[in-house]
Amino acid sequence: MRAVRGTPSGVRVVDQDDPDGAGELITVTAVSICASDLRYLSRGSRQIVGHEIAGVTRDGTPVVVEGVSRCDACAWCAEGRYNLCHKAGTDVIGMTVPGGMAEFYLAPRSALVPLPDGLRPEDASIVEPGAIAWHACRKGRIGPGVRVAVVGAGAIGILAVLAATELGAAEIALEARYPHQRELGEQFGASTPGGVYDVVIEATGAESGLARSVELARPLGTVVTVGVYGPEVRWPYREPFVKEVCVVPSIAYCHDETGTSELARVATLLVSRPDIADTVITHRFGIDEAERAFEVAAARRPGTCKVVVHP
Repeated sequence: MRAVRGTPSGVRVVDQDDPDGAGELITVTAVSICASDLRYLSRGSRQIVGHEIAGVTRDGTPVVVEGVSRCDACAWCAEGRYNLCHKAGTDVIGMTVPGGMAEFYLAPRSALVPLPDGLRPEDASIVEPGAIAWHACRKGRIGPGVRVAVVGAGAIGILAVLAATELGAAEIALEARYPHQRELGEQFGASTPGGVYDVVIEATGAESGLARSVELARPLGTVVTVGVYGPEVRWPYREPFVKEVCVVPSIAYCHDETGTSELARVATLLVSRPDIADTVITHRFGIDEAERAFEVAAARRPGTCKVVVHP
């Protein structure tokens, strides 16, 4: 099969054997590029890249993959909180274990979420980052009457605007760096931040974004951190201290209190809003164009949101 693997100089398309072993072999239809993929490559990963994976099973069922490793045996997995399983932090898909940017991917059956009618497998790789945004909004207890700000207007930030809207937020503001991002936020109902907010979703992973999120939170408000911070980032203390702001980390996604996968929730949302995939996915490439796809994703030029590779 054809696959996209990390190398010392970036990514390279290679030929290798089809995956074999326990699990479900899926034919991959789409893998979107995440900022984490770029970070894994910068740290020297030589694995097949990609954890935002959609495809079709052997029996023809279109699915999206929960891109978080799990043991399926611990108490956290039994609760559906596999994002807290010890394997989630050690077997990192696309970094320490093979990812899915290939013609075929072998996934645990427990990680497969069937797609609802109306969502094309070619568009479904954005379900995974959508679930990250959905989980963050749930961690912030967003619901009717809650005023929300999102800091960072990449794909996660835009999808957080949509998740907050679906959860019934009273008002949603988006802090965006570029004019095209502000326009995209406005298209989905977000305003420019003004005043303070009950819940702030921090989706930049930058020190400046964290500081701005604390600034936008009201006294006794909540900041939910989705961004992943490097060791050099200085954590603010005085600012949240004087307002008693609660800072809540949010990692990946899981099943909700009803036992439903958060990816399933997002997939249903995408069916009801077909404009989302068309707007968020700005670039598409075939697998032989993967090197170019990663160049576009890394450049982050104006107008770029999600870059998808179709094996």
